[in-house]
Amino acid sequence: MNSRYYHPLVIVILAITILTGCKKDFLERPPQTSINPKDFFKTTADLETYSNGFYEMEGITALGPGTDDVFSDNISVYLGGSEIDNMIRGKISATTVNVKTWEWQNLRRINYMLNNLKDVQGDQATIDHFKGIARFYRANFYFAMLKRYGDVPYYTTVLDANDEAALYKAKDPRTLVADSIRADLEYAASHVKPTGTTTRITKWASMAMLARFCLYEGTFRKYHDELGLQGSANTFLERAASASKEIMGAGFSIYNTGKKGEDYQKIFTSLDLSSNKEILFYQDYDQALNRENSTHYVFDWQWSLSKSLADTYLMVDGTPFTSSPDWDKKTFTEVFKNRDPRMATTIMPPGFATNLGGIPNKIRPTFGGYPQIKFYAVDPTTKVYTQFTDLPVMRYAEVLLINAEAKAELGTLNQSDIDQTINILRNRAGIAPLNIGMANANPDPVLTNMYPQVSSGNKGALLEIRRERNVELACEGFRYADLLRWKAGKLLERPTQGIYVAKLGAMDVTGDGIEDIAILQSPDQTDPIASVPAAVRANLVMYYLNSNSFYLSNTTSGFIMFPENVSTPRSFDETKYYYFPIPFQQLLLNPKLTQPKGW
Repeated sequence: MNSRYYHPLVIVILAITILTGCKKDFLERPPQTSINPKDFFKTTADLETYSNGFYEMEGITALGPGTDDVFSDNISVYLGGSEIDNMIRGKISATTVNVKTWEWQNLRRINYMLNNLKDVQGDQATIDHFKGIARFYRANFYFAMLKRYGDVPYYTTVLDANDEAALYKAKDPRTLVADSIRADLEYAASHVKPTGTTTRITKWASMAMLARFCLYEGTFRKYHDELGLQGSANTFLERAASASKEIMGAGFSIYNTGKKGEDYQKIFTSLDLSSNKEILFYQDYDQALNRENSTHYVFDWQWSLSKSLADTYLMVDGTPFTSSPDWDKKTFTEVFKNRDPRMATTIMPPGFATNLGGIPNKIRPTFGGYPQIKFYAVDPTTKVYTQFTDLPVMRYAEVLLINAEAKAELGTLNQSDIDQTINILRNRAGIAPLNIGMANANPDPVLTNMYPQVSSGNKGALLEIRRERNVELACEGFRYADLLRWKAGKLLERPTQGIYVAKLGAMDVTGDGIEDIAILQSPDQTDPIASVPAAVRANLVMYYLNSNSFYLSNTTSGFIMFPENVSTPRSFDETKYYYFPIPFQQLLLNPKLTQPKGW
């Protein structure tokens, strides 16, 4: 073994050793910088104190709210660094991938508690409750690793520096990892208490994570026939259906006061979610405690939403927008008319202002023209900045979507199931309900083209469930994982588009009938705005095609598109891009590790 390299778990072990092993007298005292299990894990209060740290864990395996979809086809352009974007442009390899994504510190913290429960005194149900929370977080850790790498080494114990056989073992198969994740979540769902604040894990959050995982694994196995695991897909789908059904009988409900889009918006812009019956688990932010989130960055900063997402929203009568006359010629102000109200609380509509009664914001064609406003709070009563709103991590709407999708995949879906799930969400939004017979008789051709793998008898209904999932959960961080499990990665290679531009010249984007911006070929080609009144022309925000930040699909008209997709085309290699490569350094550390297939 090359002594210059150390396994990540070894590094953690050595750090603890160094911190606690400098002098003999220091070794004789309880360590001040680490926890001695003989002195600490004595009471249920100790377990609560230790497990509270799980909620603050960071990294790709941490559990927190999603507030964007920047790694998916829901985004038109993203200026930040994205591994996924780099991968589909051929810029990712084992030597360039982020080394911090192969992280094990969080797992060690969790297993450390689970391995030191034997001396804890107290009510056994309470001990099992905190044990269940630890197993919940271990399941979440491995769920994140499974999604990223597929097969990974599985550990249930804290390793010492001398445990070379375990530290340097080969990957365990997906089946073992997935079964272990499910076992941990089953334990949590059975032993974590159902009551308590929803800022902490409860039985119902555990059950929701179980349903989420089983839907992911069941659909992944079903559509990824290269795994040879299709025969076990239904086992996971059946558990997704039964776990979600149990939650549906537990007293949760969709937040619905009859105010359509406003009700939906308040879930993501509320200062207090503690009494909201749609919330199973959330993160609490508070100005008085100086606990803030980063949701003020979602609006018009580094990304905008895509035409494909905008097109997904139905008309209020329940018909697809893409089936309406001249749907592909509608201007920015026209596309919002008679649409699902969730659209105008997710994508900035004409007239939106960041302050009540303020000047309406103007779109930026350089980003595509569809800014995200979901999670961006405009609160005229308290004047509190948006970064102090509470954020949902798990909500009842997702549970309803899981139930409907699992049953559709199993072939057991009926109209009653749709009425108890999808149509509850559509009712809140104020759009026509889904009829399973009509959907199956006339599958939406746009969705059929997006998801060619769907071929069941419930094809039309399943496609509509996928639409509903994308619309209801837009910008909550689900979309990329959904594309993975549906084997729909090819959607990531499609060139992204923004708004439709009828012609060069000035246009109204705030909805007041007065032109706000202009798109011209260059600064010296002003003929398209020659007839615009001087007073209006003086206030136009100008954008030029020769700046090479965007172009129009039909040269002087069409959808906004981006030169990068021409100079560096997207290409999704289905033989390997459903996983990321393990960082090359880790293969040097452990020669028994092998890359995911294709890498």
